[in-house]
Amino acid sequence: MRLFVAVRPPATVRAHLDRALDLVRGGPDLGDSRRSLRWAAPEDRHLTLAFYGEVSAGAGEELIAGVAAIAGQSAPLEVHLRGAGVFDRRVLWIGCGGHVSALAALSARCVELGEEVSGRADRRVRSRAHLTVARVTGRDRARLAGRSRRPDAEASSADDVATLAHALAVYEGPTWRVEDVVVFSSRPGEGRGGGPAYDEVATFALRDLPDPPPSARL
Repeated sequence: MRLFVAVRPPATVRAHLDRALDLVRGGPDLGDSRRSLRWAAPEDRHLTLAFYGEVSAGAGEELIAGVAAIAGQSAPLEVHLRGAGVFDRRVLWIGCGGHVSALAALSARCVELGEEVSGRADRRVRSRAHLTVARVTGRDRARLAGRSRRPDAEASSADDVATLAHALAVYEGPTWRVEDVVVFSSRPGEGRGGGPAYDEVATFALRDLPDPPPSARL
């Protein structure tokens, strides 16, 4: 199975973002952006803490148990969606504000867990929490990689993403209290529009349990 661990914003936060996206997607300067981009379904939007990839059933059980332990030793925190940017000219993301240092520390612990269990390093930068909202489609991604003879189409796709990011740079969503983390499985290509489908495997509450008194450790 293909696993990752994430924070899922509540429905009210996702709805607030969706209203902002509807406004910018309807802008006059975006041309054919609805076709050149694949938009993540609102219910699938999340802040990835660590990506574990394909793992065996045994390793999956160990990872799930490890995430449960990390959650039990981590305090709830408050964050909000804020700003926007672009990765690699093709991925539109929304950033985070609030207790971002605590969120980054939680992410680092989950990443370390994956490396310990699987022996593989997650090379993605997790210090900047973000939520992916759209990607350039496969056809236009090839154009961006230089495999197209139509530079006008290539520029159009990149410009659409950049224009959206600029329009969303001032976005700020409502604050919410992160009280749990979710382990998801991913099925590439089986979701809406050819994207991945996500299944919730387990949810663990953040508890920040205090250390037991000395007498309880004996």
